[in-house]
Amino acid sequence: MSETVAVVRASRPNFLVLAPLCAGLGVAVAWHQGEPPALLNTLLVLIGALLAHAAVNLLNEYEDFASGLDLITRRTPFSGGSGALPEVPTAARQVLLAAFGTLGLVVAIGLYFLWLRGLPMLVLGAAGVVLVLTYTRWITRSPLICLLAPGLGFGPVMILGSLIALGARLDATALTVSTIGLLLVSELLLINQIPDADADRKVGRRHLVITLGKKAATRLVALLLLGSFGILGSAIWIGWLPLWTALAFAPLPAAIWISVKLPGALNRPEQLNSLLGTNVAVLLATLALLISGLSL
Repeated sequence: MSETVAVVRASRPNFLVLAPLCAGLGVAVAWHQGEPPALLNTLLVLIGALLAHAAVNLLNEYEDFASGLDLITRRTPFSGGSGALPEVPTAARQVLLAAFGTLGLVVAIGLYFLWLRGLPMLVLGAAGVVLVLTYTRWITRSPLICLLAPGLGFGPVMILGSLIALGARLDATALTVSTIGLLLVSELLLINQIPDADADRKVGRRHLVITLGKKAATRLVALLLLGSFGILGSAIWIGWLPLWTALAFAPLPAAIWISVKLPGALNRPEQLNSLLGTNVAVLLATLALLISGLSL
């Protein structure tokens, strides 16, 4: 494998669809408000989200390799990193440069929107950059912040930031979908930390799977996952979300199945991998159906 291929693998391209979906929720809310955003600004928002996600993945891969975590982690298709740098150690410098290069492009896009929208863009943009730079080295050592940081980054920061960038309003609909995004993404990172917990402990990480234990973490996974659907239903009932967003309830049976089966899968790697894969599908489908519901 060449160093260029290793850099691409380190960005974890299979998972980069999450960021455009979260930013896409912001775009969908803007359309729902009756204020179709400019095409150029929409494209820049989606590209910026994609690059931000790639930057955090690249930095995470570099830090995990530099700390030695990559050498002791049991990888699954959904956790433990890409494995690119253990296979091609000489690509480490290129991965780090790619991380800062993509982050630099994110900052450039952010400066354009700062010029366009002013101070509110600075607050959320700066928060996003801080999350990217601090997640692997510092945030993973604080259990509660480690739980909330991914959800905050992909939920309120990315979704509300997209709305501000597009000149839309931060209304009840926007706050609701950003909260749903927060819960789903934090749940995704939490469940994916379960297979990594023993290796993470050895390099000094302190996320909630380590501090609470795996059994307690499964209950928190269920609370976050099913809680996101509870917020969806409540928001439709109150009128903060249009009725068409009920389409996003389609993955609920799979979410219930994950919540029920997860505790019993902790010592069954194959079953756990199946649940991790189903969980990714639930997350992506829920976000995509929310976008569809807001757009109808």
